[in-house]
Amino acid sequence: MGVHFDYPKPKELLRYLISVFTEPNDTVLDSFFGSGTTGHAALLLNSEDAGQRRFIGIEMNPKNAAEGAAQRLRAVTSGYTSTRGGQSRKIAGLGGGFRYVTLGEPLFNERGQVRAEVKFADLAAHVFFTETGEPLPKKVNGKRSALIGACRGTAYYLLFNGILGDRRPDGGNVLTGDVLAGLPKHDGPRVVFGEACRIGSARLKREGVTFRQIPYQIKVS
Repeated sequence: MGVHFDYPKPKELLRYLISVFTEPNDTVLDSFFGSGTTGHAALLLNSEDAGQRRFIGIEMNPKNAAEGAAQRLRAVTSGYTSTRGGQSRKIAGLGGGFRYVTLGEPLFNERGQVRAEVKFADLAAHVFFTETGEPLPKKVNGKRSALIGACRGTAYYLLFNGILGDRRPDGGNVLTGDVLAGLPKHDGPRVVFGEACRIGSARLKREGVTFRQIPYQIKVS
């Protein structure tokens, strides 16, 4: 690892505690992730009992997170070479994986409104992840679009911040018949986030569209 910890948590102790207090499909939270020992222990236990435990680690020190925990977890999942006393041996990976993410600026103010500084891409990433549990695709169709991604057969659209080229307060952020007709096509259910909707419920149902209003129907987590 790229970071030295004077008093890392013992891996075997955490492995024992996780085995005693969790079921094979539970999620383990460590609010002081440090060198990533809790994640390592959960992966180790999964490899032993075929469990599907997931873990969430929170670390406030960016260097510890990137050069400590993340580096360690990459090694133990994919395998690494251990050198002791001049002897080297290959350690097989435990399998599994993890996502390394960092916190951005807050999206909402104290009144629950979207902050004026928030960019389309930031809100799109939040909406897609809270709806699907997956990270936002880097590119959907290779160009600027209200279609932010599709997951498990459902397409998600975001009408925000003039994405359709109209930056008037209501321009392009309101779902109208014309706006709906101009959205990229999708053969399946569609979820559209916007500031308001001018289409009746009967037509929305016929079109396979669920409308969700910004900011009130955006999930916080």
